[in-house]
Amino acid sequence: MSLDVYRSQFQDKIGFKPYPGTLNLEISVSNAREIFNFHDKIGTIKGKGQFGEVKFIPAILNQKFEGAIIFPIKSQHPIEILEFVAPQNLRETLKLNDGDMLNITIDEKNPY
Repeated sequence: MSLDVYRSQFQDKIGFKPYPGTLNLEISVSNAREIFNFHDKIGTIKGKGQFGEVKFIPAILNQKFEGAIIFPIKSQHPIEILEFVAPQNLRETLKLNDGDMLNITIDEKNPY
């Protein structure tokens, strides 16, 4: 998310430039599949050259931090690993440790 091609589109589509890293969250496979039921909420960030498209769904972490769940087309993560982007470094802001429990809510009000 540090590339300008992605950052500027995120700014245009959901109102922020993402922190360069993602927060990776482990969820169940069944929950991962449920997320795709929100297909009408999925937006697209276009890639350029060797950098592929990124699908995204606006979401809120812990009822406080607006961001997006992202699905890079060229992802190396299994389905049960969600990548979350936000304007800030959430690991530092929330003082997170591996295994900490978090809550993600799909932001159905954000039309991107």
